[in-house]
Order: sequence, then C-alpha cells, then structure tokens
Amino acid sequence: MSGVLRRFSRASLPATPWKNGGGTTQEIASWPQGAGLDSFGWRVSIATIAAAGPFSVFSGVDRSITLLEGDGVRLFTHDGRIEHRLDVPLQPFAFSGDEPIDCTLLGGASNDFNVMTRHGQWRADVRVLDRAAALEPAPHGVLLALRGAWRLDDEAFGEGEGLQWADAARAWHALPEGPEARLLAVRILPA
Repeated sequence: MSGVLRRFSRASLPATPWKNGGGTTQEIASWPQGAGLDSFGWRVSIATIAAAGPFSVFSGVDRSITLLEGDGVRLFTHDGRIEHRLDVPLQPFAFSGDEPIDCTLLGGASNDFNVMTRHGQWRADVRVLDRAAALEPAPHGVLLALRGAWRLDDEAFGEGEGLQWADAARAWHALPEGPEARLLAVRILPA
C-alpha cells in the first residue's frame, strides 16, 4: 500500500514557541508534507495555551479544537457572534479560521488538540471514542490514545501514542483495553 503511515508519541513531538509568546505547538502532521501555514491542505497539532490573546486568523480554513488537559479557555469574538467556554475535556468545538477569535484563560495553561482543514478541499470528522469502534476508510487521519491503552487493528498503543496516515485510504478497528480509555479519532476526507 502506498502513502504515509507513521507511529508517533506525544512525548517526542518537538514544541515550537508561538510568535506572540502565548504558547507552543507540537505539530503531529501537515499535508502535503512540508507545507507551510499558508499552504497546507490539512494540519493536526497539539497546542499549549499559556496566555490570553488572539488566535491567528486562517482565512479559508475550518478549525476544530478539543481541550485535552487544563482549565480551558474562553473563546470569543469582540462582536459577540462567538462565545464559547472550552472547559470540558474531550469535546471538540468547530469554528471558522476566518473568525477573529480571542481567548482568555479560565485558570492555568491548557493543552488542546487542533485540526485545521482547507475549506473546499478537505473536511475533518473529529470524534473521541470510549468503546470499540470500526472506523470507516479515510485517505488521511490521526488516531491518538488520550487515556489508557488501545489496540488499533493488531497493534498496541499506550497513552500518548498514536498513528498518522496520509495519501492512502485506511480503515481501522479500535479496541479499548479498559473502561477509562479514550481515543481521539480524526478522519480527513475530501470536501
């Protein structure tokens, strides 16, 4: 099978500081490989938000953010069109990258899982699984064991470990190895 299939560990992803100093980003994957922030078709990352401030505007990009750990943030636009407390872990929140989103901390720093897809090219199906599931084929995606251990097809994955695939349709059977296990599943599909 052609395409990219890569196993990764959250602990080994390099952290890149934000230009505004308000946090860091650990990129899991971007497509096409080597694409910059202005040319990706899709991008998946984990961010640490450590200070209040505006989110970067990504025109023409659909975004999804999921609180992983921490107190969370309040996301809002100054005109009142968006007002959302991202304070419940593992519940994805989707919004347009065109929006001038600002954020304030609801306590200390938080870690968030982010998915960005170029509008009109790609769309993301972002789910948090707590039970066995058969994931339908998708040409691109990311699976990340957030809590506990998982079996993805015949391979074991511990907490913080995951898989990223690209450019080859893959289906998965995900099986938790305990009642507290949670898996973040991202399927990236043509728009």
